[in-house]
Amino acid sequence: MEPQRRLLIGLDVDGTLIRMDETISPAVHEQVERLQRLGHEVTLATGRSWETAAPILERLGLTPEFVVCANGALTMQRDAAEPSGYRREWVETFDPTEVLRTIRGHLPRGSYMVEDAMGFRRYTEGMDNWELSNAEQVDFDQLAGFPATRVVVVAPELGNDEFLEIVRSMGLNEVSYSIGWTAWLDIAPMGVNKGTALERVRDELRMPGSDVLVAGDGRNDLEMFEWAVAGGGRAVAMGQAPDELKAIASEVTATVDEDGLAQVLRQI
Repeated sequence: MEPQRRLLIGLDVDGTLIRMDETISPAVHEQVERLQRLGHEVTLATGRSWETAAPILERLGLTPEFVVCANGALTMQRDAAEPSGYRREWVETFDPTEVLRTIRGHLPRGSYMVEDAMGFRRYTEGMDNWELSNAEQVDFDQLAGFPATRVVVVAPELGNDEFLEIVRSMGLNEVSYSIGWTAWLDIAPMGVNKGTALERVRDELRMPGSDVLVAGDGRNDLEMFEWAVAGGGRAVAMGQAPDELKAIASEVTATVDEDGLAQVLRQI
């Protein structure tokens, strides 16, 4: 059954669709399935790699035309000829050499991971809490020298406020970056973010900006929210989101543990 007004619904994964223990609330699962059955384009807009985003699609039974990964640096398109059902349609890369040198000078004890255009990841010691399939551990000097879609830096020995201050002092002007809940930095090509990727998706699907709804809970959702609101759409911040995200959201819902996303989706 086609809805009277088909929406593009772009959902962040961690802290929005799924809880911190990697579980999905039955209420969220039910609402996502319902909206897809109604014909809405329900997709992911995540900082995750495709390899870690794909299982979330499968768990939810989602089959959108496009999926935004790596904070907008990678957009997958559905393709039945591919083993995964999707192909890498748009890939944005940059040379990570200079940014790695800059960050290493400020965070010599940090741990690093670089993902290339095909999703292969090279990482240094200390990335123990990350999903590391299709990856290899290398020395820091082996991280550069090939085009990257993203660079991830973690410094667990630092408090979040201290980490924020260090990152803001680096002067990372040639790339886009976002800072996670903990001492975690995610770097993408300049001008690339979830919002730029979703704009391309929206254009391909020929849907008006007013028929967009996005939801998220992190600083890597800031540009996505600005994009949605500027186009006349809705941007929903989760209850546990930082104040700067709530400030630009069109609305704030309950936390992920309180099924905040399900409360919003139930209204559609």
